[in-house]
Amino acid sequence: MAARYAIYFAPAAESMLWQRASQWLGRDAASGEDLLQPRFAALADLDFASLTADPRQYGFHATLKAPFALAEGVTEAGLIAAATDFARARLAFSATIHPRALGPFLAFQIEGDCPAMAALAADCVRRFEPFRAPLDEADVARRRRRAALTPRQDAQLAEWGYPYVFEDFRFHMTLTGAISDAAKRVRVLAAAQDYFAAIPPEQGVDSISLFRQPNRASAFSIIGRFAFGA
Repeated sequence: MAARYAIYFAPAAESMLWQRASQWLGRDAASGEDLLQPRFAALADLDFASLTADPRQYGFHATLKAPFALAEGVTEAGLIAAATDFARARLAFSATIHPRALGPFLAFQIEGDCPAMAALAADCVRRFEPFRAPLDEADVARRRRRAALTPRQDAQLAEWGYPYVFEDFRFHMTLTGAISDAAKRVRVLAAAQDYFAAIPPEQGVDSISLFRQPNRASAFSIIGRFAFGA
């Protein structure tokens, strides 16, 4: 099965946010290492490894261009060159983020509006579209089953390979899989807020990262980080 790529925002590997979040998930997508997850006395009755299994496979990130296989005739080297040029022309900015509930999931989310982040995501969707192979019918059906999409989101899935783009984009850096039990979700959120309390809420956004998944059974890893240069 073909490799998949994604354009994500990921903090620098040496940053406290990246290190703490990778420890939380149990894997560092920059080094490829599995990590010992923190233990929380208040969550001793929960299977924390299972709660974080889904985001662990993807690595700590915010989606800018959702995972895609390469289109016919394009190469990984060409994608890297495009990411380098794209980043070189952009300005860094900052965003204030906090761990919060996002439906049944927990994730870092932006406080208030951040037009610069919305613009970055929209530009990534458009700029890297020529590198994306069309979704096959099984992928489209799988993504439609996961959520009740609006007509606009369904159209965006068909056109861009992902429903949550442009007006439907919501910045989030996922910390857990779905936690259907609201009481458990509150407990895990309290643990996350305490665990990340030392992280400065204002974070710089000064790069994009290219992640690669060799096959669907493998985890995503960072293969390139491209600093903004404007």
